[in-house]
Amino acid sequence: MDNRPLSPHLTVYKPQITSVLSILHRITGAGLAVSTVLVVFWLASLAMGEVTFKDFNTFLNNPLIIVVLVSSLWALWYHFCTGLRHLYWDIGYGYNLKSVAISGWAAVVCSFLLTFLTLLFLIS
Repeated sequence: MDNRPLSPHLTVYKPQITSVLSILHRITGAGLAVSTVLVVFWLASLAMGEVTFKDFNTFLNNPLIIVVLVSSLWALWYHFCTGLRHLYWDIGYGYNLKSVAISGWAAVVCSFLLTFLTLLFLIS
């Protein structure tokens, strides 16, 4: 084996806000695709009749599924907020490092705030 230097690896790379949010945006997009299956099954159970719908709603009230649903709600808002951030970039604004950091943190904070407000609205 040659004693050649290795290229930089994840263990030596310092994560930046842009890279972390980009990776998280992709992960939430994939997660939303998976959680969409729950919505499709919920609608299908509605079409199958009252008994099936009640059974599926009982399944949805499982604490683990509630965690999945709330996480999906946050992912939806996060994906929405980072999408707005990208639209802002598409019109040519916010490219300096300070603006990138501020808009990144704003997207994260807004996603949690919107999730909380949505849950508050749904519960009341």
